[in-house]
Amino acid sequence: MQQIVKVSGLTKQFGSFTAVDQLSFSVEQGDVYGFLGQNGAGKSTTIRMLLTLITPTAGDIELFGLPLQLHRKEILQQVGAVIEKPDVYKYLSAYENLKLFAKLSGINPSRALLMNQLEQVGLAERAHDIVKTFSQGMKQRLGIGIALVHNPQLIVLDEPTNGLDPQGIADIRNLILFLSREQKKTVIVSSHLLNEIEQIATRILIIDKGKKLVEGAASTLINAEQAILEMEVANKDSANRVIASSEWSNDLLPERDGKLLVKIKRSDIPAFNRMLSSNGVDIYSLASRNNLEDYFLQVTAGKQYVGTFTN
Repeated sequence: MQQIVKVSGLTKQFGSFTAVDQLSFSVEQGDVYGFLGQNGAGKSTTIRMLLTLITPTAGDIELFGLPLQLHRKEILQQVGAVIEKPDVYKYLSAYENLKLFAKLSGINPSRALLMNQLEQVGLAERAHDIVKTFSQGMKQRLGIGIALVHNPQLIVLDEPTNGLDPQGIADIRNLILFLSREQKKTVIVSSHLLNEIEQIATRILIIDKGKKLVEGAASTLINAEQAILEMEVANKDSANRVIASSEWSNDLLPERDGKLLVKIKRSDIPAFNRMLSSNGVDIYSLASRNNLEDYFLQVTAGKQYVGTFTN
């Protein structure tokens, strides 16, 4: 599979502050690449370097097998991006916005092509309505339509569902899946909404304080044989002492929402439950979880910002 993006040792410093620290990763053709991290982790800074909006302090970026610094114009002709909320002209219609941005990109598309583009992002019926009347989700879809107007091979979306209601989030999710599966585009999606990324990503990168924590295929990062056991007990201090003296003593994770968490093999859950009960621990509830949110909790165990992802 062709590598669309290859980043090696990427670093960005602002004075004495290191926003991105020796970051390396790759994105393959056809990926929906989930780029995860808390607010301030370095996601947006990395994306801005990929788009040449800011200059790296150190490191190398290759897109489509070419060094970005030497082939900027050629490369960016194959890239479309939406950075957080799209900048559109609110007193023009969706069609007029798309036509204007197409011309700014150096192309002169036909009306049929522009209408087809609006159809793809679900705005054909509102093509001639003033953007001022659009919901935030519709503006976001228009921004993606603008990013697609020159038919790029790589699409970069930075927090595309920020501020959207559940329907708007679902619309963006379905649009990303359409771009990937039907149009065979490569998509990088930066987000802190783990549930959304879990539904669309083929590969995932998690960063913290500008450094890579983990990267890999979504299907292999979440091990079906492992689980996070979430427990509500009568006496947490007593339960912690019992677990600390058991074979699972090294698997206890930081509490979340007042509940105890243990990383455990699914096959060990019955024995673990019996161990607690036989040691006098009264269990109010016990649930086995295994999703991206819980995986994130595992790789960031002990970090204080986990609540950012679980609220």
